[in-house]
Amino acid sequence: MPELKNDVFLRALLREPVPYTPIWMMRQAGRYLPEYRRTREQAGSFMNLAQTPELACEVTLQPLRRFGLDAAILFSDILTVPDAMGLGLQFVEGEGPRFARPLRDETAIAALQIPDLNRLRYVFDAVSLIRRELAGAVPLIGFSGSPWTLACYMVEGAGSTDYRQIKTLMYQRPDLLHRLLDTNAQAVTAYLNAQIQAGAQAVMVFDSWGGVLADGLFQQFSLRHTRQVLGGLLREYDGRRVPAIVFTKGGGQWLADMAQLGCDALGLDWTVNLAAARHVTSDHVALQGNLDPMALFGGDAAIRAEARRILADFGQVGSGSGHVFNLGHGISQFTTIDAVTSLVDEVHTASRAYHAA
Repeated sequence: MPELKNDVFLRALLREPVPYTPIWMMRQAGRYLPEYRRTREQAGSFMNLAQTPELACEVTLQPLRRFGLDAAILFSDILTVPDAMGLGLQFVEGEGPRFARPLRDETAIAALQIPDLNRLRYVFDAVSLIRRELAGAVPLIGFSGSPWTLACYMVEGAGSTDYRQIKTLMYQRPDLLHRLLDTNAQAVTAYLNAQIQAGAQAVMVFDSWGGVLADGLFQQFSLRHTRQVLGGLLREYDGRRVPAIVFTKGGGQWLADMAQLGCDALGLDWTVNLAAARHVTSDHVALQGNLDPMALFGGDAAIRAEARRILADFGQVGSGSGHVFNLGHGISQFTTIDAVTSLVDEVHTASRAYHAA
């Protein structure tokens, strides 16, 4: 693989000194880009787009051609793993992902197997192709859903507003849910390690629905199995440290617990103050975040002001601390190109004052 030219993102995750705060955006390859929409139309469906390595590579690279971002993230979906387990993933227009065979009883959960990674070969082929096409410009992030978040979709069968099916299982048969989560954790670990071996230089675990759990239950059913994943990850590969990021949407109240997970960085949603997060975590991990994606609709002055506010909240960055600028969740499809340009420019420019020797 080509030598990496810009490693600021990786060094920030490892809490090493960097000249400025690096930035990338969750869902940065997406519908707000006209070129993405054209490629998606060419693919014919979301699944075709994600399962064709050449097209997945193309859309991964698209935002980097427009913006001075400091990392690329693999274009894929968190539900590739349960799909490979045989649950029958479909993307229904206007409704989102849906499984044909959700897990609703003990027999189905008992039959669940860690997937044959050859069924996910298209993901690993995309990772290798993207690494080659990046030509060392910036690092590539691989990712997966957390065991809990995957289980939510696998039991509910689709997105949910009340999580009735999986919470019923959790309260009635916690043993059965832990069995499902343990299988998911083993699958996610193998999946992320295969991405690392294919070329991913950092990995991220999206615990998108961890925040729907009550205190105490979050630690049992989400945190425990995310820790299981992190314990099995390749943390060194090809002579380099492979940083791991964990993002729990709605998880700000559990930062002290999450800082002990063993990851290198924690992603934060926009409800968390970065100064408070630094205090709670004692700079034990780097922090990633956390602009409200809706701030990108405020116009140039507001976008720049919000970027400066977040940089000021984190404060001085030195050896032993790290900040990666990001959104507090995925970018909206209605965001303008100019808004992203303003954000990236402001972060790169204004952050340098916080990295002065």
